[in-house]
Amino acid sequence: MPADVSPAAPSPLPVPPYAQRLGLLGLLPFVLGALLVWLVGGRNAEAHAWVSFGLSAYAALIISFLGGIYWGLGFRQAEPHLQPFVWGVVPSLAAWVALVMPAYAGLVLHGVMLVVCYLVDRRLYPALGASAWLTLRFRLSAGAALCCFLGAAGS
Repeated sequence: MPADVSPAAPSPLPVPPYAQRLGLLGLLPFVLGALLVWLVGGRNAEAHAWVSFGLSAYAALIISFLGGIYWGLGFRQAEPHLQPFVWGVVPSLAAWVALVMPAYAGLVLHGVMLVVCYLVDRRLYPALGASAWLTLRFRLSAGAALCCFLGAAGS
């Protein structure tokens, strides 16, 4: 167990089947956005800018959501520790910075943040009772990050 998380870990959180289905549905905007970035391409600069921004905005929302999960997990602790609450703010700040960047750079930052969030989850989820969610988190993060990188390449 990481030394910086409270030793009073809450009971494990199982992954309900509907969470997996909803998570996969949440990948659709990533896939559609990355696909549209490439399909619109250089044909229509205004449409391309809107599609790229749409993908970036959705990525920012999801990354902010991932940070917010830590607040919820922190609330579950018998003796709340500062770390989940501090880390929970970092993804939102990084996502905001990426959102105001040009899409070709911001989408790379979004992809990197999705990977970083997963790596932090691997370290902290077990101590917070959420290790059962890591397989789903890996699949969703890998798919979303790939779409962000593909979108950046097409921007």
